Amino acid sequence: MEIILITDIAGVGYKNDIVSVKAGYGRNYLIPQGFALLANPSNRKIVAENVRQASHKAEKLKKDAEDIATAIGDLTIDIKTVVGESGRIFGRVTNTQVADILKAKGFNIDRKKITLDDVKSVGTYSALIDLHKEVKHKIALNVIAAED
Repeated sequence: MEIILITDIAGVGYKNDIVSVKAGYGRNYLIPQGFALLANPSNRKIVAENVRQASHKAEKLKKDAEDIATAIGDLTIDIKTVVGESGRIFGRVTNTQVADILKAKGFNIDRKKITLDDVKSVGTYSALIDLHKEVKHKIALNVIAAED
């Protein structure tokens, strides 16, 4: 029995794949659970069109992410924080702080897409911004002592 997978299923295939499975598995589990469709000609056409449209959208998202990465370029962000006498910071530098500074500079990037090095003292660090699954961009963070 040939079916079209709607979701990724371990050991069977990935979303939008046309796979051959045993009739009972497809008819009694995959199709009723909403994990697959019967691979008839009309469903094949629908899935082919969905894949075509999704690839067009994915290319546009990737291009937008590349444009943002180019616009950010070699940006260095200064983060002021309270520092003890030994040079260690109180608290921590968070991805929310970085996202807020980027937003102030005109880049609206979700804080969940920013990964920081472990910042423990004053100095230069880096942050990785995950703009797209294929587009990652590093920015420099300059952690400096806040003046009282």
